[in-house]
Amino acid sequence: MKFARPFLLGLILAGAFYWYTTHHSGVTPANWISRPTHVELSEAAGPPTLDSEEQNNIEVYRKAIPSVVNITSKTVAYDFFYGPVPQEGQGSGFIIDKEGHILTNYHVVGDSAQVEVTLHNKKTYKAEVIGRDRGHDLAVVKIDAPGVVPAVLGDSKNLQVGQKTFAIGNPFGLAGTMTRGIISSLRPIRSPEGSYIEEAIQTDAAINPGNSGGPLLNSHGEVIGINSLIATGGSNQSAGIGFAIPINVAKAVLNDLITLGTVRRPTLGISTLLPIGPELAQEMGLPADYGVLIVRTIPGGAAEQAGLRGGNERAYLGNAPIMIGGDLIVAINGDPIGEQQDLANVMNKHRAGDTVTVTIYRAKRKMDVKVVLGEARERT
Repeated sequence: MKFARPFLLGLILAGAFYWYTTHHSGVTPANWISRPTHVELSEAAGPPTLDSEEQNNIEVYRKAIPSVVNITSKTVAYDFFYGPVPQEGQGSGFIIDKEGHILTNYHVVGDSAQVEVTLHNKKTYKAEVIGRDRGHDLAVVKIDAPGVVPAVLGDSKNLQVGQKTFAIGNPFGLAGTMTRGIISSLRPIRSPEGSYIEEAIQTDAAINPGNSGGPLLNSHGEVIGINSLIATGGSNQSAGIGFAIPINVAKAVLNDLITLGTVRRPTLGISTLLPIGPELAQEMGLPADYGVLIVRTIPGGAAEQAGLRGGNERAYLGNAPIMIGGDLIVAINGDPIGEQQDLANVMNKHRAGDTVTVTIYRAKRKMDVKVVLGEARERT
């Protein structure tokens, strides 16, 4: 009992001190005994700061996405048992001018009679297929829509392995999807129709079914390629190896696609060529150990009209009969020609009606022959 009074007195004094500090010092109990919580600090500081790479990703997407479209093509296949069977395919594309022209892949639209385009604003329009370039897997469709936003077409001439790439499209029907990667390589590839595409852009940006026809972009949001092919390893989805057609390949034929509906692809007018290597050149007694030997020209074609000659002597290559004695092409416009692919690469740089200088050996004599390129017939 002797401790009761001092304890009571201490309790009274403590209460008085608490009342005085809270009412006369301007300090509330919460402020006095604690610091702001982590949540309070975050709210005061605002949203987290984005780094420069994240900002670039966002800028590219905002710049490009209004120009990217989803494309639906509808065809009718005929089944032996069921008769007409409607089929539907999906892909991507991008607007290239204010008139509503859209660039995509040929294999996205094919020979479809009915094509629909859905813009970024979710509005859908019927589209007309204006032009097809089956050889290089390109097509142009057109819509009549107000206020369309064209993409900015870049330059694919001086691309470097290691540059950042962005792919935007409609993979697996997921509209407006962007993926990011780098240019993994620049290499020739064969299109679905069998033509070679020189310096196709290989990228590890995820490209999946539905991305076809969509843009491959650089870090400035400019289109450098048209996403077209993927190596899947049998899984039918991205394996980190995708390919895009260089935008310069498309720009070279856009005018033909829009105005003519097809591409006036050039040809030398030679039906059969024989690639020559050192061993074959030595065996045949040719003056150069590389080139392509003209076996047969097309009657009335560009090569024949320019005076180039095919073979005139029957021989055998293994068990196969061939005609030898024709002109040996070793260069065109100074670019060495060692195989048919080299010839195809040169043709991709020109249009029908262009004049090229073909360097040949006729027997032992070296000559330059001017050839006006003809127009190749579209394969059907």
